[in-house]
Amino acid sequence: MYKFKISDEIVVTSGRDKGKRGKIEKILKKEAKVVVPQINVYKRHRKATRNQASGIYDVTRPIPVASIAIICPKCSKQTRIGFEIENNKKYRICKKCKGRLP
Repeated sequence: MYKFKISDEIVVTSGRDKGKRGKIEKILKKEAKVVVPQINVYKRHRKATRNQASGIYDVTRPIPVASIAIICPKCSKQTRIGFEIENNKKYRICKKCKGRLP
């Protein structure tokens, strides 16, 4: 089981976007990165093609998992994630309030 899931609320802990919040849109497990809309946005200069006009476009790039922390939906604090096994099922838990994450 992976510590992060799609639609988890996160906060950026390091880098130029430190302190920004958002929801996970995509997870790249092999690269250990996540994509969050409106965070880690770069400008991309594009030439015109048949399908696309030329211009400067905003591109959202992936963020390393080490640079983010999850926000617990119950206590609304930045926290780490632990695991708990109960009846042969594995659950994610908040390390601060010990509540289960969805």
